[in-house]
Amino acid sequence: MPKALADSSTCAIPTRVRCQVCGPVRAGVEARLSDLCGDELYSAVARSLNSISATFNQGRGTMWQALFRRPAVPLHPPVRGRCGGGRHVLRSERLLLYTPLIALDVIAPTAARSDAEAQRWLGSRTEEIVQNEDAREVFLSMRADDDLSGFETRDRLMMMRKVEKPTDGVVRLTAVHVADGRYAGATSVSLESGEIGGWLAPDYRRQGLGVELFRAAVQLGHRHLGLKVVRAGAEPTNNASRGALASAGFTPAPGPARFTLGDGREIDATWHQHRQEATARCRG
Repeated sequence: MPKALADSSTCAIPTRVRCQVCGPVRAGVEARLSDLCGDELYSAVARSLNSISATFNQGRGTMWQALFRRPAVPLHPPVRGRCGGGRHVLRSERLLLYTPLIALDVIAPTAARSDAEAQRWLGSRTEEIVQNEDAREVFLSMRADDDLSGFETRDRLMMMRKVEKPTDGVVRLTAVHVADGRYAGATSVSLESGEIGGWLAPDYRRQGLGVELFRAAVQLGHRHLGLKVVRAGAEPTNNASRGALASAGFTPAPGPARFTLGDGREIDATWHQHRQEATARCRG
């Protein structure tokens, strides 16, 4: 499936209170995690986490209050060490990439691809995005090592719920920006087709991180999963994605000229591949 990197940056949180870490944040918001995610997305995440109930007790501003309680100085990202136990860990110059550990590691990267510019290229289904703009800003202001103790109990338990190993044959990595610990995006590799995908959050676009993200996907495919060829698709007009692929060492490859995205849109597609004869498998 053609995947693309959006290439824009937006930030539009209504401001009444300034958080010392994430900047302007609206205060006095009543929010449940299911409200912030959107019921369809929350239900989809919940089903993948042992069919957790999609109904939460009403909390009063707990999503925002918890952000005010975190340390002013960013901590190091929480994931370290080597691959093992069904997990993969990679490191580029500015990104730490790891197999999602908890539900927040899935929800926050989902918010990173949910803005209009990203969806222009990705074309995800409605239930696969965070539609509410304020909700997206909440998740994208969070760090991977945030203390979640200030959240309403059921919300906290949901976000901390361990993610089970997927059964769809796709290996996914959550990307965290090392300098500030915030969720920066995600990438993935299909074990069957070798097809990769990836995206970045609005604040991390136009900084060359797309190249790092795709290089990480290449490393995951060749050095961790034992694949000789990894492939990627992009629209011909998506210059940001195609440029990042080229800089990551991809070359043009044959593939279908048209493709239907998840939201039903049919697009033109160009295909790219990265081949490496010497491969390896890690302990992940």
